[in-house]
Amino acid sequence: MLKLSQVFLTATACALLAVPAMAESQARIVRLSDVQGSVQINKNTGLGFESAFANLPITQGAQLKTGDNGRAEIEFEDGSTLRLTPKTTVEFGTLGNDQGKHVSVVSVSDGMVYVNWLGKGGDQFTLNFAHEKVALDHAAHFRVATSADASKVAVFKGDLSVDSPTGAVAVAKKKTATFDETDKFTLANNVEEAPLDAWDKESISYHDQYAKNNANSPYGYGLSDLNYYGAYSNVPGYGMMWQPFFTGVGWDPFMDGAWSWYPGYGYMFASAYPWGWLPYRYGNWSFIPGYGWMWQPGGWNGWVTVPHYTATSLTNVHGLVAPTGGSGRTVAVGRGGAVSTLATSHVIIRSGSAGLGVPRGSVQSLSHVNREVAKNGFAAPRTAQQWSAASGPRSGSGMGPGRGTGRGVGTASQPRSTMSAPRSFPAPAPHVSASPRH
Repeated sequence: MLKLSQVFLTATACALLAVPAMAESQARIVRLSDVQGSVQINKNTGLGFESAFANLPITQGAQLKTGDNGRAEIEFEDGSTLRLTPKTTVEFGTLGNDQGKHVSVVSVSDGMVYVNWLGKGGDQFTLNFAHEKVALDHAAHFRVATSADASKVAVFKGDLSVDSPTGAVAVAKKKTATFDETDKFTLANNVEEAPLDAWDKESISYHDQYAKNNANSPYGYGLSDLNYYGAYSNVPGYGMMWQPFFTGVGWDPFMDGAWSWYPGYGYMFASAYPWGWLPYRYGNWSFIPGYGWMWQPGGWNGWVTVPHYTATSLTNVHGLVAPTGGSGRTVAVGRGGAVSTLATSHVIIRSGSAGLGVPRGSVQSLSHVNREVAKNGFAAPRTAQQWSAASGPRSGSGMGPGRGTGRGVGTASQPRSTMSAPRSFPAPAPHVSASPRH
């Protein structure tokens, strides 16, 4: 009789080889990594704009727009990010490949965006706005605000060349270029502070701190969330396996999420959990006695629409079966998570929540909180104040799987009346254990 570990590894190998043809033909699907307030997406389903939520795939041709209090973040494969401020509309005109390099072309029709392009591997990024564009093949961090009257490009790090109908304009670090409706430009030797600069810097700080332990992943999108919301364990017979904090008995990875339909791809599963990108796009889930459900990284050569897992009779599992038909309607799965609010500066974290409802970076040392939850069934840690726009607190709204109210269910973030400097997040310490964590 085969040992459990042999069965697991065999099943994993078979699953990882079963790469859909879609993944081979279109490898450029990126991640909607954060949603706050009113955010909508047009996936070209014929239904127009619909409510967006975190972990939705972004495909070529998709459009995103934010409402009066909406903000969104998109992560590219190498961990580069694009952030949308309120009242902003963008279109992902190109998400393709050219001789092994990723090519991304994004157009901003109105509003303000922040770009933190890491410039890894020679990938190319182009941002179109008004009559101008910025084309990058190197690292840069900048802000673009555009309207019918004028456009401003402010550079925080790196240097840019802005192409306009009147010629190329070089914009160095800590300089701002302003283009009027006739494409004439002025260059200022400073960068004026904008209200949402703190949110942008705080988001970058979070990614910088928590993306360090990459478990040999060739991809950067989603790594920071894995390291903040969970930890790796060295499981005898299996190797390095990842598990989210606060799982508890009876939790399974597929109990909360949504099926979202995309033309040409069909239904794709989007996890409700804030860390739910890489474990649902690559690798394999398996139930390990004494540990619970754990994820094994791997299968990096194929992006999947339905996450892989090894079937088991050891515990209950919500089997993943995509809806039939192609109506384009989003289909929610599960109950939305077991997290409830205690006060404006605290959040109750319960066993079985798996991090749902905990804003990223809001609670320090989740590994310590995890031990308290394992012992008592819940914990009520103090949350760090989350920067918020004047329009409201950080918690999200829009379509939330199982609740219809958004991904910020059960969070407690305290709005700030004034802007402050971004927080410094503690660096993650890899958790490696050879013993069960429950």
